[in-house]
Amino acid sequence: MPLPRVEIHYCTQCRWLLRAGWTAQELLTTFSDMLGEVALVPKKGGVFSVYVDGELVFDRKTEGRFPEMKEVKQLVRNKIAPEMKLGHSDTAVKSQSENSDKDPKECKTCDQTS
Repeated sequence: MPLPRVEIHYCTQCRWLLRAGWTAQELLTTFSDMLGEVALVPKKGGVFSVYVDGELVFDRKTEGRFPEMKEVKQLVRNKIAPEMKLGHSDTAVKSQSENSDKDPKECKTCDQTS
């Protein structure tokens, strides 16, 4: 059976390549022997999404924010190796409801609201 593929879709207009690259680096470091590929997929329109084997696990527009790195690791781990312990990255992540009082940020480059 082939190893899982992670795709990180990011907005080129918003210049989120560095964030996508950092996310890929963290996933490859954490899951070094468990991933077959981590692909960076350039998009437009304020996109920042993470997929595991084609299944969406995080979407910036839906959540109204960027993910915390430990959150991305937990979401990927839950799909590829649910029994794996992540150490300090297994602590709780702030929920969206805790951040709901913040206004969505606009991406002025591509005219998208988060």
